[in-house]
Amino acid sequence: MATRKRTTRTVASRKHEVRAELTNVELVKAKSALRLEVFVRREKLGELEVGRGSIYWRGANRHLRKRIDWTRFAEMMDGLAYGGR
Repeated sequence: MATRKRTTRTVASRKHEVRAELTNVELVKAKSALRLEVFVRREKLGELEVGRGSIYWRGANRHLRKRIDWTRFAEMMDGLAYGGR
């Protein structure tokens, strides 16, 4: 009978980690949002809060958060993904 050679795999350490908190299951209600905390190698990059009217970004060492409406966010992402037009 043939024997199989065993291989060992090393688990690559993940560079980024995202923690999520949902304040209300239905995002259609007022005061509901999905909050994501983003980390790189255990150091906090910032928080992204997703609501029904806009998103908010707060950098790791910032006190104020930046509001971006969905139209502006789509324009920013299109520019990053597909280049300036």
